[in-house]
Amino acid sequence: MSDILSELNTILLARKNAADADSSYVASLHQKGLNKILEKVGEECTETIIAAKDAAVSGDNAELIGETADLWFHSLVMLSHLGENADSVLAELARRFNISGHDEKASRTRN
Repeated sequence: MSDILSELNTILLARKNAADADSSYVASLHQKGLNKILEKVGEECTETIIAAKDAAVSGDNAELIGETADLWFHSLVMLSHLGENADSVLAELARRFNISGHDEKASRTRN
């Protein structure tokens, strides 16, 4: 699974740095700037929440999976725009292993 994220990191970086905004959706988002990227993340977040509520009623998770993929994708574009990538998020998740969720959250509120 991390191979997919690694490949996506490579593609996102290439499109951020070299792709034509007229032919690349990712390049067009970068060209429009952070606010447009954040707007897309927020839109996808809302759509994911709605899909989860619908899936809870229908029992069909297909739309939820699609919307979550969109949310993750746009989150990765956001990270790329800010000079980060999925590796940074995976490292943070790994750091949190064997730490109580309550303790981890408390450590963030003290900082």
